Amino acid sequence: MYRKEKSIQIKSSASALYNNLSVLPISEKNLTYFTVVHGNVVNMVSASGDGLNFSHRQLQSKEGSIAVSSSLIIQASWCVLPSRVLLVLTAQKGIQMYESDGSIMVYWHALDIPESPSAQAVFARGISAAGGHYICVGISSGSVLVFDIPSKGTNITLSEVLGEHRDPITDIASEMSHNKEYIADLVTADDSGVLCIWKSGEDFKLLNKISAFGCTCSSVKMWNGIIAAGYGSGQIRIYDAMSGTLHAEVNAHARWIYTLDIAPDTGKLLSGAEDSFVRIWKLNRNGESSNIEIEHCHSECVTDVQICGAQFCDPEGTAFAVTGYDLSEIIRYIQI
Repeated sequence: MYRKEKSIQIKSSASALYNNLSVLPISEKNLTYFTVVHGNVVNMVSASGDGLNFSHRQLQSKEGSIAVSSSLIIQASWCVLPSRVLLVLTAQKGIQMYESDGSIMVYWHALDIPESPSAQAVFARGISAAGGHYICVGISSGSVLVFDIPSKGTNITLSEVLGEHRDPITDIASEMSHNKEYIADLVTADDSGVLCIWKSGEDFKLLNKISAFGCTCSSVKMWNGIIAAGYGSGQIRIYDAMSGTLHAEVNAHARWIYTLDIAPDTGKLLSGAEDSFVRIWKLNRNGESSNIEIEHCHSECVTDVQICGAQFCDPEGTAFAVTGYDLSEIIRYIQI
């Protein structure tokens, strides 16, 4: 069971975007960082462990070093690499990478805007660390940009472009268990519902492709060789990452799923949707039969709130936070 904690007020409300909450716990400083996107601004909050002290910062959409009020931000997410942590922002004009506290922008990548206006909008969406020193970012053409990140400094380079998808990328996730036995360690999802499973490294290799079944995959996570995918149908599908085999399909929500998260130490799965419910599940891989099981553990109704972000606040999943469309607060829950 979980109980509601004191909410964190933010300076502007959350936009109705997939995965519109990112959480970075910093245990050595007893702090937790939160980011929530609103229009062309990212609300950053640093909260003390006791939940009494808060520090606020706002990052604006930029083109190079110049603030751009017309460019909407689509997603903000921390990428935790072995040597450093970067905050990555995706927008209509390009991709920005900051030091973890948002104080210094270390890299800017402009998106190719067509000279003649086309029916399809140009934007970047879907962010994940991968393979030790890479950050992958999806774009609206269906390509996935792979950036090689040095251990320090600003010498970030675009090392590869993965061109397997034909529809805009919705989300990207990497293996969270840090167990080296899992060869498949990256999954990319798109608007049509196609999933591509990759082995990251100097040369990213496509291992499997899971075909669409008529519904957008809005959020995807990877843990212990398991892929959890949330869809616009309200369903969660559980796949084996290496084979692409479907092991479970759950009618988890009554409306569109906006966000998933996994607690890496325990395999708890968090889902949030337009139906105002946040649900917690437990993933388990049965060693003898190799079956993957999903068990429902807890539900929380956030009354009259269209949930657009939900994330665990620690690796064990003992606390989680929720954002909702047009809501100017981050709602927190803690395990009893």
